[in-house]
Amino acid sequence: MEKLICHDCGKAIQNDEEYMPYKVGSEIYIKCKACHQTDPVLRNFRKTEVYSRVVGYIRPIQQWNKGKRAEFADRKEFIVNQPACC
Repeated sequence: MEKLICHDCGKAIQNDEEYMPYKVGSEIYIKCKACHQTDPVLRNFRKTEVYSRVVGYIRPIQQWNKGKRAEFADRKEFIVNQPACC
């Protein structure tokens, strides 16, 4: 039997333990009984798609090559306290 893991707490589900399956598209997510009773809504089950601009095009970073992803990870964010004009 496949090892089942609770989506919320990460606990392994035992063979005789109750759980709640959630089918999202072709994926199945599992919640243990305790987590389901605490919050029956399935949350945080989608990967976040991040977009950024490279050479004038806005594209998902998932579609970038290995080098561009490494460059994106090295980027730093700067916050300017002064207005750009005057």
